Amino acid sequence: MSSQTRGCVVVTGASTGIGAASARELARQGFHVLAGVRRDRDADALRAPGVEPIILDITQPDHIARLASRFDDDSKSGALRALVNNAAIQINAPVETLPLSEWRRQFEVNLFGHIAVTQALLPALLRHSGRVVNISSVGGKVAMATYGPYAGTKFALEAVSDSLRRELAPLGVRVVVVEPGAVRTEMADRVIAATNRVAAAMSPEQSDRYGSLIQAINAQSAAHTPGGTPAADAARVIAKAVTAGKPRTRYTIGRDAGVITRLSRVLPDRMLDRILVDSLRPHYPKTTTT
Repeated sequence: MSSQTRGCVVVTGASTGIGAASARELARQGFHVLAGVRRDRDADALRAPGVEPIILDITQPDHIARLASRFDDDSKSGALRALVNNAAIQINAPVETLPLSEWRRQFEVNLFGHIAVTQALLPALLRHSGRVVNISSVGGKVAMATYGPYAGTKFALEAVSDSLRRELAPLGVRVVVVEPGAVRTEMADRVIAATNRVAAAMSPEQSDRYGSLIQAINAQSAAHTPGGTPAADAARVIAKAVTAGKPRTRYTIGRDAGVITRLSRVLPDRMLDRILVDSLRPHYPKTTTT
């Protein structure tokens, strides 16, 4: 690592999308970035000046321990300035239909994995008054139909972030939450494919109850993603959360995220329900009435 860098930042879930864009943006701004990826080919694609890919599955304790050992002393990776907890997986499915094993898998990655990495790196962050940036979602504020599993992890991450912020503020470490809306990444296609796998395994009765809803949710996602925020723009917001002298406790990414989070604070639940139903209605299969 060059001695001229601004210090080190760890970004998890950096193989593609927001994570990869954030690693590149933070390197451009002068940080040495340890970018967590799960496969060697992702590491090869990401490697660049200032970006050091590392194999990191945040559900594997040995991976986390190996990362933490980089910060046993500052001579290995330099001062740790920030941890960006970005790794996430998502399957959209009705509460009734998603196997508990899949619920647990989402929580292992989207919540417990972040807690494990944060616990391991906090000693280094505390030494240098660093920062924890947790990438949540607009789904951490509003849970649309079929988003229960994913939103559940993000609501939980928001709560943990609030508690952690209040614990660490007196110790000089700031905790920031970033809430993206629709962002143009490969994740949307992966989510649709995963959702379709769950739908294919539903019972006939469950298919009758939820089949058209799942089709509508997938169609809405496919329609909105191309108009979402570019990953590079999202990365600049995340970099701001890392570098701002007096960061806000929360940043939204995209107009949709800003609007929805504001509406969730002021509208009664039933009115918000009606707005979400109306926004979904055009995406139902044409033969279905709702």
